[in-house]
Amino acid sequence: MDVMIVDDEPAARRSVRECCAREPDLQVVGEYGDPRAALAAIRQRPPQLLFLDIQMDSMTGMELARSLDPAMLPLIVFVTAYDHYALEAFEVSAVDYLLKPFDDARFKAMLARVRRRHESAGSFDRQGALASLLEQLERQARGQAEAQPRVLGENGGRLHMLEVSQVELVEADRNYVRLVIGRDSFHARSTLQQAEKSFQGQPMLRISRSCLVNTRHVRQISRTPRGDFILVVAGGTTVTSSEGYREPVRQYFERLKLAPG
Repeated sequence: MDVMIVDDEPAARRSVRECCAREPDLQVVGEYGDPRAALAAIRQRPPQLLFLDIQMDSMTGMELARSLDPAMLPLIVFVTAYDHYALEAFEVSAVDYLLKPFDDARFKAMLARVRRRHESAGSFDRQGALASLLEQLERQARGQAEAQPRVLGENGGRLHMLEVSQVELVEADRNYVRLVIGRDSFHARSTLQQAEKSFQGQPMLRISRSCLVNTRHVRQISRTPRGDFILVVAGGTTVTSSEGYREPVRQYFERLKLAPG
């Protein structure tokens, strides 16, 4: 099967690509971080199997799926960080999903299901199944957006509504957490563990017991002589990983490296 991968996170694309490379009947013919470029490529050469991230900035996976030609609709596997309530929508649909992060066993289970559908291509209404799934996903996405799109932070005696996607890092500060956006910092009464729950859906990486970094905002990475990681986020704030978190941080950024051609 010809395969395309669409995800704005390089690490996620690489994970899918490496899993596909171990399957002799899968051939990756395209890989895109820009969903609009992906849409143009799909229209020009529709794949048989499409791995599609749901949450992307310039165009969501749901918007991309709705833009596809119903007559040339590929088998779609949504790649998602949604919680178990949203997964119920996938389970009852004719379209499969991968929950980030996924392992080899989950990938193989998904692939077995995809192969069965590919072999019996005319036995189910692919377009109707996709339309039903997208409707359920959009209801779930609206519910998530209403539930926790922003957090409250205090700065200079005033409370501010902060978009969670704009927060570059979260640091524990006694009975509070410090939220950094650009050159500004805000405080909220919370533990780091409680704050982490509010940032579900964001690519937060714990680099020490007291610090979470939103990897979308990391701009520079270097190492100390001891091997710890020094991260600079978009607003210029610098943070350093601790020894106990050195290896998971290394593994995370190792996955972002471009594979050799």
